[in-house]
Amino acid sequence: MADTVTVREVRTHLAEVIDRAEGGRTTVVTRNGKRVAALVPIEVLDALDAAADEMAAREAEAHRQDPTVSMAELIADLFEGGDRPE
Repeated sequence: MADTVTVREVRTHLAEVIDRAEGGRTTVVTRNGKRVAALVPIEVLDALDAAADEMAAREAEAHRQDPTVSMAELIADLFEGGDRPE
């Protein structure tokens, strides 16, 4: 379970929040009671980036097999996450 702190608490205790991330804990930041950000261990960010890269590569490979897909459509699909209408 992630720790939750307000923006004000983050400002006051940033070093502690970073120490928690270094220790493997995620901290969720809230503003006016709404979750707005998270400070995560760098390994979590790296894994998320790697997964996104893998997903983009698979999507590009799938589109590469379809000669009717333009480069612009491919890029739009990758960044928007949408499907091209048939």
